Amino acid sequence: MPVYALGAQVPTIDPTAYISPEAVIIGSVTIGAESSIWPGAVLRGDDGEIHIGARTSIQDGAIIHTTFFQPTTVGDECVVGHLAHLEGCIVHDGALVGSGSVVLHKAVVESGALVGAGAVVSGGTVVPSGAMALGIPAKIRPGAVTPEMISLGMQSYVDRGHRYRAELRRLD
Repeated sequence: MPVYALGAQVPTIDPTAYISPEAVIIGSVTIGAESSIWPGAVLRGDDGEIHIGARTSIQDGAIIHTTFFQPTTVGDECVVGHLAHLEGCIVHDGALVGSGSVVLHKAVVESGALVGAGAVVSGGTVVPSGAMALGIPAKIRPGAVTPEMISLGMQSYVDRGHRYRAELRRLD
């Protein structure tokens, strides 16, 4: 797996995390216990810091970047879907960011909130707990999310990460 230091910026990865051999991690990136980073995901902590909590999945093709002024933080027990793009934002514990969505500078996705597939959460937008953000630009639908909508996906990726750590082998 390509994990790179950039000068003094060195990734910190919990030994229980699963990192796909095809993921790329560069610079000031911290990844918590039992988290999983899937093929094609790029976490590039060059301008600032990226923090990924415990039991969080960053799925295939996701791009996590940061800015000089705003770190990117994804909390514990989150799901970040395939091809999502997060930059300079905060995703609190137990939130879901759907496939192909974008969450930009200074946006906040609160605990128990969901960003729908393909949505664009503009800079500075807050997606409140229990709300769903849908569309371009994202419109907020309060009270549209149940905890199970997030926890089932989160747990399936924790389990999948354990399986891949134990069973994945390359065939040449």
